[in-house]
Amino acid sequence: METVKAINKKKTILVTGGAGFIGYYLTNELLKLGNKVVVIDNFSSNAIKNIDPKIKTYKTDINDANKVRAIFKKEKPDIVYHLAGVINLRHQITNPLFVKAMDILGRTKIILDSCRASNVKKIIFVSSGGAIYENAKIIPTPHNYPAHPASLYGLANLMVEKYIESYYKEYGLNYIILRLSNVYGPRQWESGIIPSIILKVLKEKNPVIFGNGSQTRDFIYIDDAVEALILLAKRGKNEVYNVGTGKEISLNEIFKITKNILCSKVIPVYKNLKTTETKRSALDAKKIKKEFGWHSKTDIKNGLKKTIEWYGHNR
Repeated sequence: METVKAINKKKTILVTGGAGFIGYYLTNELLKLGNKVVVIDNFSSNAIKNIDPKIKTYKTDINDANKVRAIFKKEKPDIVYHLAGVINLRHQITNPLFVKAMDILGRTKIILDSCRASNVKKIIFVSSGGAIYENAKIIPTPHNYPAHPASLYGLANLMVEKYIESYYKEYGLNYIILRLSNVYGPRQWESGIIPSIILKVLKEKNPVIFGNGSQTRDFIYIDDAVEALILLAKRGKNEVYNVGTGKEISLNEIFKITKNILCSKVIPVYKNLKTTETKRSALDAKKIKKEFGWHSKTDIKNGLKKTIEWYGHNR
């Protein structure tokens, strides 16, 4: 990864959900830049366990207000990345993780109150661009397009965003809201659409694609996403930014590229969707490019090659 010299003075940076897919890459890059990195994570089954030993970790749930506040008081972070957001709301409503994630505003309040008590300079919340702008009529969708989430997951992200904005107005806690498109890359959880396709094709088995595969998404490679996250820790303040490639690609095309890279002859199995989903999605990231010069650098073919190579060596 090409590092961003955005945080040029050693800082203490705390990352909630830092053992997850994005958290793994973000914390390692922050460490390389000379920062003290602290992770709060419950280390659930989907979490990446092989965290660098130089990163200080706390195994706890962010629902535990007393423990979280004690950690903040002890570590005195300068910047907080809030990645332990609403991902569990993607599970079925019968899943215990879903039920546990329902108190979204209560969990957010614990983090914000802890930030305020510890004089944190900025909180960065990683939201979901695809879920915030569901069924948008403008593609790629700009940051100022009216938010219209159709799913509970999207609505929860928007609620957290609005809570953070309100907290800033009330208490002056600086923030950045970063609306990411679909992040992919090595080490992603296997339930993601790209890893699920890659792993099936590697085994010469037929991957499952829900729907007819014509639905489009904006897939951004993990290195590019982390570069934006680090850049905004230093330079952005009290704004919302889209972070994506601005390009649509269908699930069928993802499969086709993967199949061609691996010289495979498998074909996908199409299954009916259990729920309705957005047919088209891509994010307009002109704002962050105009203000800070950031843009995605990894095209989908090269990103898939790197991802396939990793899964091929780590099956």
